[in-house]
Amino acid sequence: MPFWEEKSLSEMNEVEWEALCDGCGRCCLVKLEDEDSGQIITSDVRCKLLDGDSCTCTDYPNRQQQVPDCIKLTPENVLEIPWIPRTCAYRRLAEGKGLAWWHPLIAGDMQAIEDVGVSVRGRTVSELDVQPGEWEDHAVDWPEYEPPEEI
Repeated sequence: MPFWEEKSLSEMNEVEWEALCDGCGRCCLVKLEDEDSGQIITSDVRCKLLDGDSCTCTDYPNRQQQVPDCIKLTPENVLEIPWIPRTCAYRRLAEGKGLAWWHPLIAGDMQAIEDVGVSVRGRTVSELDVQPGEWEDHAVDWPEYEPPEEI
């Protein structure tokens, strides 16, 4: 039985926990908050540490020191953070849904997350390239897309 089916998130070791990340990069997109309504709006702007081609953090071990508002997901907070994508493996498992059919641990490779439109690869701009006053121009809804549950 696969580890994600026999263990809860809190029972997983660090290697198992990290293996759950599908590498989509959605959690590394900058979120904007509407000052009046409090609504969270997703942008196509990526964290300065996210490599837009590989969808990997360029300094993962030190990310929280370099980006103070970078949130480390834990079994305790994964369901408390409202902007965690519904496609996120951590969220799906915490909600009792299991891994999606396109997840690399199920599909066997990373290509499936791109094929189904979950990956942010090649679709973002670095926060270092966005000028003041341009942030609202980067509000997008495609990161909210969820592939069908079955092929």
